[in-house]
Formats: sequence, C-alpha cells, structure tokens
Amino acid sequence: MHTDNASLRLKEASSPLLLSQVRLQIMDSGPGPSLYPLHRCKTIHLVRHAQGVHNVEGEKNYKAYMNPEYLDAPLTQLGWQQVDNLRKHVHASGLSKRVGLVVTSPLLRTLQTAVGVFGGEGYKDQMTALPLMVANVGSSGRAAISSHNSPPFIAVEDCREHFGVHPCDKRHNASTIHLAGCGARKEKEIAIVTHSGFLVHTLRAFGNDCHPSVKKEMCTRFANCELRSMVIVDRSMIGPDVSTTNYPGKVPPGPDLSSDDADEEVSNSI
Repeated sequence: MHTDNASLRLKEASSPLLLSQVRLQIMDSGPGPSLYPLHRCKTIHLVRHAQGVHNVEGEKNYKAYMNPEYLDAPLTQLGWQQVDNLRKHVHASGLSKRVGLVVTSPLLRTLQTAVGVFGGEGYKDQMTALPLMVANVGSSGRAAISSHNSPPFIAVEDCREHFGVHPCDKRHNASTIHLAGCGARKEKEIAIVTHSGFLVHTLRAFGNDCHPSVKKEMCTRFANCELRSMVIVDRSMIGPDVSTTNYPGKVPPGPDLSSDDADEEVSNSI
C-alpha cells in the first residue's frame, strides 16, 4: 500500500510537539488562507450585460448573429427586467454605495446595463447635470437616467466583446450615445460591465494558484446580467505604497513593550 511521506511522518511522530510540527509543515506546503496588505488589493464586481435582442435569435440559430439588423444590439424588454432586478440587489446589498467607478464596454447593451444598474434615478428636465443616458436609447422606451448620486462612468474599448464579423459586436458612433466619463482615479471598488467572451477569456488567465474548484468557479460562463465580486491582489508592487486605512499607532507615544519582548529580555538576562 502506498503511503506518502507526510502520512509516514505523522505515524512516526512520538510526541504531541512533534505531531504539531509535522501538521504545521503540511499546512504550510499546501493551499490555504493567506494575508496581503489591503491597500494593494482592489475589489472588482464583474457584470455581464443583460439579454440583448441578438441573444434571443442566436439561441435559436447561431447564424442569426450575422443578421445586420442586430448592429450594436440593444437590450430586450426582458433584459431591462434583468437590469431592474440587479439594480435592486445592488442597492439592497450596499454595493451602490461602495462602487466608486463603473467601467463599461462601449457597446449599447453594456452601456444600457451599466447605467441601468449603477446610474442615478430618473432624469428630470430641470436638472442641471446632463443625463447619463437619454430617453429611449435603442428604442427601449425607457426614461432618461440621471447622473445624480451615481459613480463616474467610463467606456473602455479594451473590455468590449471580441472584434469579429458579427454585426451585434460592432458599435454605433460614440456621438450617438451620451455617457459621462472620468479621468484616472484610485477607487478601491470598481464595477466592470462587459461581455461573456471577454469574461471567459480573461478569467481563464487567473486562478492557476487556487484550488481547482475555485478555478472552475471563476471560469464558469456568466449568465445574462450576472454579477460576481472578486479581489485583485497586486503582487507586482505597482499599486499605491501608502494605505488609506492603516494607522501608525503610538499616538500619543508611550511605552509599549509587548509581553513577548519582555519574556525575551528576561530569558536573555538569565
């Protein structure tokens, strides 16, 4: 019968102390919880767009994705219901107050999803700020969406659906879509509203140092209007060097010799 080295060491350990040491060695060598400075981490909330008109026909017949009528396909009415439900979840869970920036693909279905989920309330004509999205974009029949009490939005080409021959993956001219923008910022929680293809191919590059079940969880295909929250750990040391939450202690200063240090001083003096 095959016995691995760890099991053999456990059987040969003759004292509780040795047994504990062996267990620690096994724990250290395998996957498990780890610590990392908070200021070198960011939380991202990944969202796939809600149901688009191309999804409905493409589900029936893949060739429908070639239909030129689906150029920069908008959301369906069911898709807007999905947006409304996710919006309720985002507000009920407190995410709406924590997300500091929304990054979105510039395609219409992702813009509609992003603004519908994370945007302000209904826009009124007397408001001084421009709306995040004007009324009836994509023949949606939806009212304009306000920028009041919403995070900044930025549309990024790099997180759009892959470039190809499908009209649904081509977008309208940017001048036909009204979306607020922002410069470079340092938000700690960011929502990214994008596409299934982008999410699948991107997430496959991560999780190789995780348990296989975690890797599988990360790479599972997103449903329409699904949200998953993840943490990015910056091991490359390119993030900010100063934490906004760490506190230096000793304010005001005073003696603070720990019991461990005191024990060490006593042992050294003997």
